[in-house]
Amino acid sequence: MVVSTGKPNITLEAQRTLDRLLPRLEVEFAAVAKRQPKLWAQFLSRLNAHFPRLFGILLHLYGGQYDFFYHVESLLSIMAKSWVSREKSLKALDKAREGQPTWFQDHKMVGGVCYTDLFADDLAGIQRKIPYFKELGLTYLHLMPLFQSPDGENDGGYAISSYREVDPQLGTMEELRSLADELRSEGISLVLDFVFNHTSNEHTWALKARDGDLHYQNYYRMYSDRVMPDAYELHLREIFPDEHPGVFTYFEDIDQWVWTTFHSNQWDLNYANPEVFNQMANEMLFLANQGVEVLRLDAVAFIWKALGTNCENLPEAHMIIQAFNAITRIAAPALLFKSEAIVHPDEVAKYIQQQECQLSYNPLLMALLWNTLATRQVNLLHYSMANRFAIPEGCAWVNYVRCHDDIGWTFSDEDAAALGINAFDHRQFLNAFYSGTFEGSFARGLTFQENPKTQDARISGTCASLAGLEKAIKEETEVEVDLAIKRILLIHNVILSIGGIPLIYLGDEVGTLNDYTYRQDPAKSDDSRWVHRPTADKLRYAQREDGETVPGKIFHGLKHLLQLRIETPDISNEQPDFVGTGNPHVFGYLRSGVEGDILFLNNFSDETQVISKNVIRLRGLALPLVDLVEGDEYIKDRDLVLGPYQYVWLQTKS
Repeated sequence: MVVSTGKPNITLEAQRTLDRLLPRLEVEFAAVAKRQPKLWAQFLSRLNAHFPRLFGILLHLYGGQYDFFYHVESLLSIMAKSWVSREKSLKALDKAREGQPTWFQDHKMVGGVCYTDLFADDLAGIQRKIPYFKELGLTYLHLMPLFQSPDGENDGGYAISSYREVDPQLGTMEELRSLADELRSEGISLVLDFVFNHTSNEHTWALKARDGDLHYQNYYRMYSDRVMPDAYELHLREIFPDEHPGVFTYFEDIDQWVWTTFHSNQWDLNYANPEVFNQMANEMLFLANQGVEVLRLDAVAFIWKALGTNCENLPEAHMIIQAFNAITRIAAPALLFKSEAIVHPDEVAKYIQQQECQLSYNPLLMALLWNTLATRQVNLLHYSMANRFAIPEGCAWVNYVRCHDDIGWTFSDEDAAALGINAFDHRQFLNAFYSGTFEGSFARGLTFQENPKTQDARISGTCASLAGLEKAIKEETEVEVDLAIKRILLIHNVILSIGGIPLIYLGDEVGTLNDYTYRQDPAKSDDSRWVHRPTADKLRYAQREDGETVPGKIFHGLKHLLQLRIETPDISNEQPDFVGTGNPHVFGYLRSGVEGDILFLNNFSDETQVISKNVIRLRGLALPLVDLVEGDEYIKDRDLVLGPYQYVWLQTKS
């Protein structure tokens, strides 16, 4: 979805605006232009190339405001200051990324994500973990929010009080910048969150708003009575019904209703105010200049509000991101965006394009991997991937089996209906299955944010506990332990081979189980997501070296798959051909490559399954075939037998 301004003369109007404002900008930066003419010329070249797109968006969003050109001029100054202060090494990275814009599509890309404190105590600890990250093969490290936030409940750091100050318990901004430099020198890109829908109620802007400063109250959406909140809430859904009804919170000390989509200490920003847009652009460029290479854009669906709508996925939300994208092309070209949109798959896809978010989480694949483990049926997974995996050229999915958040069943109701599945009833089954209340379930998870009005709920739990390892260990069932390990490796196999960037939640590679001690912490006890955010278990990590232990079996199995991915250039970002396997329990896809086609088969059943030899014939694969996973050869023209949860990468043997 590329923004169209509907104005054929927008380029001419943008040029006139630039001609009008540039002389004052050149006066402001005259010393820089004289001292570093090449540096200034680079900025002007990128500004001329990308300003028309940026201007068209700003004109649509803010052109009706009397001080529109003042805000445009202010934004020009922000971008210029950011570019001038950008370190030489980052400018070199900018040039390299512009020369190879799809660098992130490389088959060697592997991501990891963790909380700094839970995984390594602090930033210095993360730096000491770099050898481990390299052992695992990571080229992308996402550190969960590490900025200043309120004490106690702060939504896992997503209630940010300062975008320019690291939580003192984790380190300093200087340490973060140093970490980014060292990671880059080791071939690892630093990824951080850009929480731009809201700030915490302890942010400087919010504190000034609470003190009655009308200027800063306009940074948020604050109302002295219920007239406007009631009008908005006619069309809004509740995100966290356990905490507060609707999306507004009343603060008695200031006698104001404040828009708080998520938690009461997270105040939604008012992007109808162009000063808010400029201020957040400034914060974004500051983070880029610390060496951050990818920003995960948090809660993209909610950033624009309009009366009479559900205030989700509005066209202006896309425009805001596209404008930020244009700004980075001018002042920090190496920076990429990754969208986090846990909404209908049709809406997720709209955020993915080179001029918006080059990367996107793939919540549909994540949800359907768990769905398929529960049902043992691949029909919904196959149907949805065949119809929804394709994205624009020059972009990539970030595929994961779980993250810091809950699991929401974000499959398309339309896809389910096409297969004769009642979506509402099926979600009730999945919630029962993964909370362990469904008879015969292997999973041990917890429900999150159950809404009695809609009967909606999501699921919390570590990969291992949801895959059956917790139950199997507790019941001391060796066979079930083995099956749980196979489930863990199976779903990781899919994210490693299906295309895009695989993202591993650190701890899953050693089979971390649910941690129920969060219930003893008043700041966490009401949020079941903390069950899958435990402190790194040193014993489990030590046991990874021993292939006879459970952590060792998982680690060695996953490490083998990671190495296999790295050694297989034909696993590119191109969409695979999702093929029917003739077996309702086996998910298949085919990749073409220089070294020959590869057929990937994944058995989602705990029983042996057979793939007819005709399936392989129809795919044009010539015998003999070799399974790249185990090295087994298939010489004779015969049916293929897959063991419980087995996966194979079949390639014609050269």
